Amino acid sequence: MRVLMVGAGGVGDAAARIAVERDFFEAWVVADYDLARAESTVAAATGRRTGEQRFTAARVDASDADAVAALAREVRATHVFNAVDPRFVMPIFSGALAADANYLDMAMSLSVRHPDKPYEQVGVKLGDEQFARAGEWESAGRLALLGIGVEPGLSDVFARYAADELFDHIDELGTRDGANLVIRDDDGNEVFAPGFSMWTIIEECLNPPVVWERERGGGDLEKGFFTLPPFSEPEVFDFPDGIGPVECVHVEHEEVLLMPRWVDADRVTFKYGLGEEMIGILRTLHTLGLDSTEPVTVKGVQVSPRDVVAACLPDPATIGPRMEGKTCAGLFVTGTGKDGAPRSTYLYHVVDNADSMRDYGAQCVVWQTAINPVVALELLADGTWSGTGVLGPEALPPKPFLDLLAAPKPEGYGSPWGMEDRT
Repeated sequence: MRVLMVGAGGVGDAAARIAVERDFFEAWVVADYDLARAESTVAAATGRRTGEQRFTAARVDASDADAVAALAREVRATHVFNAVDPRFVMPIFSGALAADANYLDMAMSLSVRHPDKPYEQVGVKLGDEQFARAGEWESAGRLALLGIGVEPGLSDVFARYAADELFDHIDELGTRDGANLVIRDDDGNEVFAPGFSMWTIIEECLNPPVVWERERGGGDLEKGFFTLPPFSEPEVFDFPDGIGPVECVHVEHEEVLLMPRWVDADRVTFKYGLGEEMIGILRTLHTLGLDSTEPVTVKGVQVSPRDVVAACLPDPATIGPRMEGKTCAGLFVTGTGKDGAPRSTYLYHVVDNADSMRDYGAQCVVWQTAINPVVALELLADGTWSGTGVLGPEALPPKPFLDLLAAPKPEGYGSPWGMEDRT
C-alpha cells in the first residue's frame, strides 16, 4: 500500500504519528499547500521510529483535482487519504479517481440548504455529490470509503456492530458526542479555543441539521430525510468515564446520511455537546454575517468572513499543551435486543488529552479523529476490508475494526472502546 495523505494540519499530523508505528504500508506521502508544514509532519513521524524512511513530503493544491491526480500518479499512490476540511472533498475525491487510486475521507461533500424552506426540506445533502458518482468508482474497480474519522466513522462502525451483534430491531441510532475539555492561557484562565477546525464547526452547526425517520419515507430512503432549525431539541446526555452530563443539540452530520443506507433503524440522529458559550458565539457570528463563505471587499482585498474568523483563532493542532479533560464519541442505540427484551446501549470511545499528548504529542480531539482512518487503511491493506464504489463504514464488517482498534500494542492500536447498557 502506498498512501498519499492530503493535509498536514492537526488530524493529518496525528495520523502520521499513529501510522509510523505500523508496518502495513510501503510509502506514506504527506502533501500540503504549505510544504514546510508537510515537512514538519514528516519529521515528527519519522522521529518516532528508528530508521524510518517511508515518509516523504510534497506540495499540493487540494482545490485542484488535476494537481491531486498528478501527484497521486507521481508517487504511485494506491490510496488517497483526505485529511483536510470538507470544502476540498470533491477535488481530492475526483483527483483520486482520475489517478486510479482508492480514496478515504473523514467528512463528505458539502450540503446546500433548500433555497425556499431551509428548515423544512432537505436540499443537497452531505455526500450527495460523491454518491452520485458511485457508478464511476464501481466501473473503475476502486473504493471511495466516506466518513471514516471518529464522527463520522467510528460511530458508523458501532451502528453496524449494534445491528449485527446486539439488536433484533433498532428504534434509534443516536450519535451522541460530548466532552469536559477546557483550554487555559499561561495564567491558568479558561479561554475559547475550538478543538477542531472553526470553519467546519460553523459549517455543520449553523446548517439545518438533518434527521432520518422511516415513517416519513416509508420504503423511500430519500423521503425519510428532513431538517430542523440549528440547535434543536436539546437533551442532557450522561457521558461515561467521568465526563458526566452534557447538554446536546442537533447538528448537521454525516452519520445521519450514511447509517440509513446500510443499517435498518426507525430513526437516525446526531447530537453534539456544544455548550452555551459555543452556541452563543455561533449565533453571534451568524447574526453578524461572519459565518458567510462569500468574499467581501475589505480595503481592496477580497476575503471570506468565515476564513477570517478561523484565522483569528488558535490552530487546533497547537492547543494540546493547554488542554485538559476528556472527549467522548459514541452511539446510543435503543430498540429490542437479541433476547427479545427492550434494550438501550451506549457504545463509546473516550480519549484523555493527557494520554494523547503524552504518547503522541497530539491533542485528544484530533488524535481521536486520526486513529480511525489509519485502522481502516490497515484493514484495507490486508484485505480484511474490501469493496468497490462509494461506501460508508457501515457497509463493512465491524468486528475486525473494533478488535484491531482495541487490541494491545503491537498487535493492535491499544485504544479500547466501551459499551454501557442503560435503563
